[in-house]
Amino acid sequence: MNILSSFINTLLLSIVELFYLLGVLMAIGFILGTIEKHSNKFLVRAFGPLGVLLTAWIGTPIHEIGHLIQCFIWGHRVSRVKLLQLNSPDGVLGFVEHHYNPNSVFQQVGNFFIGLGPIFSGIGSLILGMYLFVPQSFATFKAEIYQHVSFEKLDINVLRTIGGAVLAICKSLFTLHNLINPFFWIFLVLAISISSHIALSKADIQNSARGLLMIFFLLVFFNIVAGFLHLDSYRLIVTLGEYNAYVLAFSSIALLFSLVTLVFSFFLYKLKTV
Repeated sequence: MNILSSFINTLLLSIVELFYLLGVLMAIGFILGTIEKHSNKFLVRAFGPLGVLLTAWIGTPIHEIGHLIQCFIWGHRVSRVKLLQLNSPDGVLGFVEHHYNPNSVFQQVGNFFIGLGPIFSGIGSLILGMYLFVPQSFATFKAEIYQHVSFEKLDINVLRTIGGAVLAICKSLFTLHNLINPFFWIFLVLAISISSHIALSKADIQNSARGLLMIFFLLVFFNIVAGFLHLDSYRLIVTLGEYNAYVLAFSSIALLFSLVTLVFSFFLYKLKTV
């Protein structure tokens, strides 16, 4: 009975640790997906199926490049890649077909990060776009990260700090100087296009789920071993999970421009229906 109780406690502990390590990433993916769903709905209502294609020319390739890079990192064999296809009968705008060794724990874990690849490539592209086209805003973003975000326990204070950072970035972006700067408008078009295709597809989520299951099994195994060695595994996982403050900080850029895209698409929809 004690063994069963101990195993159940280990499973529960592993679930808590899993969400502490990866819950923020999964939550961000869900939020981005929800925003993108409504943004695309307004674009389709305004322009028909062509509405989504208006942003696909840059957003879809960056989405697929995110998958592709993670495939290389985690050792998956890539057999076919389509960064953009506009005439697919099933409506799929792009794909990365990859294969992995089911006996490789490393490659199975990689499924999780391959599925989330578009979030990484999307955030990276937005930050690169800021650096190239609106360097003053990039400098503000960099300063906010350097001064106010650090490895610390994820709590309400971290959320307030990141909220303040986002507000500072907004103030540096939407200025009169930028509104008359053509590079700002180029960046805004790119940002809206990227944000419109940063969310995960159903296939992406299914692929990530396979990797997530393997990560959970590894956590269970780790906690069992830690129990025998009398190690505080939870404290170690919590320490590792402090990187979430940076995940939130960098993801705030994607969330910000996803909301901008939502407002922009809603405005176009209303303008079209007047």
